[in-house]
Amino acid sequence: MRPTPIVTVARYLLLDRFTYLVLPWAWAAFAFILDVVVLRLTPAGHTDHRWVGGLAAAFLVVFVVGAQSVARALPFALTLGVSRRTYFLGATSLALALAVCFGLVVAVGQILEGATGGWGIHMAYFRIPYLLDGPWYLSWLTATTAFVLLFVYGMWYGLIYRRAGLPGTALFGATQLGVLALAAIIATWVHGWTGIGHFFATAITASDVTGVLAAVVAAMLAGGFATIRRLTV
Repeated sequence: MRPTPIVTVARYLLLDRFTYLVLPWAWAAFAFILDVVVLRLTPAGHTDHRWVGGLAAAFLVVFVVGAQSVARALPFALTLGVSRRTYFLGATSLALALAVCFGLVVAVGQILEGATGGWGIHMAYFRIPYLLDGPWYLSWLTATTAFVLLFVYGMWYGLIYRRAGLPGTALFGATQLGVLALAAIIATWVHGWTGIGHFFATAITASDVTGVLAAVVAAMLAGGFATIRRLTV
């Protein structure tokens, strides 16, 4: 039985197994070691959890991998006769499959982290306040959604680069930064930071965050699909 075109695209991307399967967790492992060294060299204090941000390395690398899945791999796939729609569906299917596995790694990491007392130094590496700080199954779902989001977001950047080049990509990023800066200015102007912090600390749960992330993923998928349909390589 021959594989479907979508599966073929996923297998084509996985020819570069190091980038998709190894690189994110190689960076995460490096960040883990770095966080352990830093915590060993700093006072423990009186807290049960010593929060660190090393896990962000895996998420950031997934964003870069998503971008290169289009910027590098798409042109050759199109020369082989793969349609833009099929390529997009194949890449996003691969992103979902990888995200499920990556999310499971985060969930298992949380379980081990709890069983070892934070790796013996109260380190909260696989836990992130308000995001990955609930039951393991919810953390699995949230991490999976976050990985998909960053992969698709990276794909969108890659598509913009393929369609508009470096100036268009820079404008695309600058526009988003401008919107965030404007929102920050408005929040400061109306003295709303305290209310925003209280809202996220008391009214938003991890499941709510996961739902918001899923909605953002859906919006990015729609935007990416609309962009790739008009792409010329």
